[in-house]
Amino acid sequence: MAEDITLKEAQQKVDEWVKNYGVRYFSELTNMACLTEEVGELARIMARKYGDQSFKEGENPNLGDEMADVLWVLICLANQTGVDLTDEFQKNMEKKTKRDFKRHKENPKLK
Repeated sequence: MAEDITLKEAQQKVDEWVKNYGVRYFSELTNMACLTEEVGELARIMARKYGDQSFKEGENPNLGDEMADVLWVLICLANQTGVDLTDEFQKNMEKKTKRDFKRHKENPKLK
């Protein structure tokens, strides 16, 4: 099993891979389109596995691989735009915790 890595390490690994194997990053707009495509592929599997659609004959879905593809392109975009995902994720968790401290617990729809 692979060793756990941090978001910061993931950003570094993607950057190293792009520089060593990928020649360069695709443009930000191209990567945004790629992210949309990868989210669509993930949605396709989710709709078939957890929704009402069925898999086509011969389809070999890999939910984890599709999630990793989404993460890969998101990391590329973060690297290209100078976003530190570790820092932004921590700030986002703090924002959600402060904003939604009681909201979900008091939502009758969730009970």
